[in-house]
Amino acid sequence: MEFQQVLNQRFSVREFEQKMVEDEKINEILKAAQIAPTAKNSQPQKIYVVKSDEAMEKFCQCTKCHFDAPIGFIVCYDENQSFLGKDGRQFGVLDASIVTTYMMLKATELGLGTTWVGLFDAKLTQQLFNLPQNVVPLAFLPTGYPKEGCQPNPRHFDNKPLDETTEWL
Repeated sequence: MEFQQVLNQRFSVREFEQKMVEDEKINEILKAAQIAPTAKNSQPQKIYVVKSDEAMEKFCQCTKCHFDAPIGFIVCYDENQSFLGKDGRQFGVLDASIVTTYMMLKATELGLGTTWVGLFDAKLTQQLFNLPQNVVPLAFLPTGYPKEGCQPNPRHFDNKPLDETTEWL
């Protein structure tokens, strides 16, 4: 699939087939995450693959936005490994966001659907998944095969004109 086609086809999938995602595809998504750029190549991301029934049950307890996906990813960053700028700014959020984007695009290329979920209980996630204190959850990524006929939300196509979002200097 051409890159522009991947960009055009990706949308937030909220209806999934109850078909398990093959480990090979999961590994391809993880490899895409592995090569995502990070500040100073610090690679602070920590990704949890949520696949077992028990883990998916916990995933669903942490967010209502699981959309009954067969698997999920919890994308986190390690504060101890995140690049710290001279001004004290931690780059973990940016790095984990780039990683999540790479994962979503790779999933689309593989014929899978995802939704970036930011609405989750971070404290409950830390507790239920026994995350170390320095590992901060950034995004939930319900993932699977889109249900036949699944369409983007109509707002997906409401893009602001470039002149409203861009300024040439």
